[in-house]
Amino acid sequence: MDRGLLRLPAAVALVLLVACSGSAPAPPVAKVVPHRMEIHGDVRVDDYFWMRERSNPEVVSYLEAENAYADAVMSTTTDLQAALFEEIRGRVPQTDSTVPTPDHGYLYYQRIEDGLEYPIHCRRKDLPGAVEEVLIDVNQVAAGHDFCAVIGPEVSPASDIMAWAVDTVGRRFYTLRFTDLGAATELADEIPDVTGDMAWFNDGKTLLYTRQDPETLRWFQVWRHVIGTDPNDDVLVYQEDDDTFNVEVSRTESGSYLLIDAQQTLSSEVRVIDADEPEATPVLIAPRERGVEVHVGHHGDRFLIRTNLDAPGFRVMEAPVTDPGRASWRELVAYSEDTLIEGLRVFRDFLVLSERRDGLPRLVVADPETGEGREIELDEPAYEVWVGDNRDFDAGELRFAYSSLSTPTSIYAYDVSTGEQTLLKRDEILGGFDPADYVSERYMAPARDGVEVPISLVHRRDLPLDGSAPLVLDGYGAYGYSFEVTFEPEVLSLLDRGFSYAIAHVRGGQERGRWWYEDGKLLAKRNTFTDFIDCARFLVDLGITSPDLTVARGRSAGGLLMGAVANMAPEQFAGIVAGVPFVDVVTTMLDSDIPLTTAEFDEWGDPRDPLFYRYMLSYSPYDNVAAVDYPAMWVTAGLHDSQVQYWEPAKWVARMRERGTGHRPLLLRTNMEAGHGGASGRYRAYRETAEEFAFILRAVAESD
Repeated sequence: MDRGLLRLPAAVALVLLVACSGSAPAPPVAKVVPHRMEIHGDVRVDDYFWMRERSNPEVVSYLEAENAYADAVMSTTTDLQAALFEEIRGRVPQTDSTVPTPDHGYLYYQRIEDGLEYPIHCRRKDLPGAVEEVLIDVNQVAAGHDFCAVIGPEVSPASDIMAWAVDTVGRRFYTLRFTDLGAATELADEIPDVTGDMAWFNDGKTLLYTRQDPETLRWFQVWRHVIGTDPNDDVLVYQEDDDTFNVEVSRTESGSYLLIDAQQTLSSEVRVIDADEPEATPVLIAPRERGVEVHVGHHGDRFLIRTNLDAPGFRVMEAPVTDPGRASWRELVAYSEDTLIEGLRVFRDFLVLSERRDGLPRLVVADPETGEGREIELDEPAYEVWVGDNRDFDAGELRFAYSSLSTPTSIYAYDVSTGEQTLLKRDEILGGFDPADYVSERYMAPARDGVEVPISLVHRRDLPLDGSAPLVLDGYGAYGYSFEVTFEPEVLSLLDRGFSYAIAHVRGGQERGRWWYEDGKLLAKRNTFTDFIDCARFLVDLGITSPDLTVARGRSAGGLLMGAVANMAPEQFAGIVAGVPFVDVVTTMLDSDIPLTTAEFDEWGDPRDPLFYRYMLSYSPYDNVAAVDYPAMWVTAGLHDSQVQYWEPAKWVARMRERGTGHRPLLLRTNMEAGHGGASGRYRAYRETAEEFAFILRAVAESD
């Protein structure tokens, strides 16, 4: 038994000693086909470029061989995976329902049933004794498919027609469908190859929807459909020709306008259409301007505009609906240097500002006329709070959700007139869970350049903090997305085995404001990676864990983070979990035919510029694989992934096998039936998590 195994709690060590016994088979060896790429006088040779050939049988065979190898290596943890699966499943009620949400005389909710993979969308009239009406049973929709994702339902303002969209492949091409709720029959209208983004006009028979470019998957067109007409006769309302912009549609909370939102990383512009006039020409609120974002709501005779114009952390402006141009804007909520206004929700009698200050979120309920507000009081050191499902514009209360690393997700009703909070539902956690057994903490880790990086951490109250306990450290750090500090029931399986779990809120997110995002992208991107490494070292210095018991974890752009830290500080981690990782940065960003590339030049940089090329090349995980002892690695991919193409993780694993010098397991698991989000059913997702956790437990047990 090695030193890492001895450090684990005795019960865990015994399980893992059995699980890790046995010899591993030889891993697959990918064929080498050199592919030469030259730009800016620099030559790169990619021996695994051929893996991009999705229809090549050799590609599929290689991915299947990697899956078989992962199966073989992980076969010694079969019993452990089964135990983890039963724990995860047994911790959450298998029959449950969401809190009903009022909307136009109905209560809408979802419920799940024991043994079924997918939710059932329902409604009933908002009357005593009303009978349930099933809108969509996703289990029936998914029958015969390995993957199923449903968007909706979106019910018309008259509550009689339902629009919804379904994808049974995982590449995010949806088919738009319609149901007559009064007759409980499917309508003949069916529109394939759309995004699933949609919004109703007030006539209840006209709908806006968006289409994506079939090659790049960029959302670029807005179409209008009238129920009962041939979709081939649908009208193109707007097309976005700038290939760095995407376009979305939505409906204001007031129900008075539809919005067409064209946006890129740094800029956006909004067009509005009167919801009572489907054929009206969209009206532009303000022309796009580099670096200026515009987000529009409606209240009475005004548009309310959340913008960063002359306000890096955003402010709220108002403009008359009759003259919404920028010259008519007047400030309603001022910009504050220490506050980021992340969202604005409009009700008839109040506004809700989603803000972030000192790295923590908060909700402020404000007067719609003066902009003056009152913060909703919260009391844990690290948490997440967000606006919940609110569909009634005239409501006098706010539904909001709250969660922390030790508090299950809780839905509250906030009485705007009194400030009283009423708990409507807290997610039930079975198996004897007691939040008092766990401690949630927040730290500020010093980064190497002097800034402080927030860390949210949870562990059992009785865990010794003497460096002997293993730790999972999560991270993301991109697109300005703040990593949510929410309760994840499955993490209890690690905490109860003696782990701590932490989130490093590295630069690239917006946890500390807009500057936190700006300081973690483009030519400052390396800050994201060094922040994460510095957080890991801080937790070691604090006595929370040690390097040979630390497992790093991240998905997608967080997978880029994992690839970078694996190259920059492999000695700091016993294991790394990289989910659908974006790791071939330079090659992908040089290929405008790959989905999402051109829209992300403002996030990563445009490598056609030599300055950005050389900077991106300095950290691109695939381009920096070296002859080092890499940690144990669990890498996942989705064959139908539309965001990170499957070949990026596949090539990365092949190159690490070729160049790495270590002996620890390097495993690639490709979901052959899914896309970026992994398995679509909840039980399949439980099994994926159980396998991942088994790998984590094994990684710290075998660490040397």
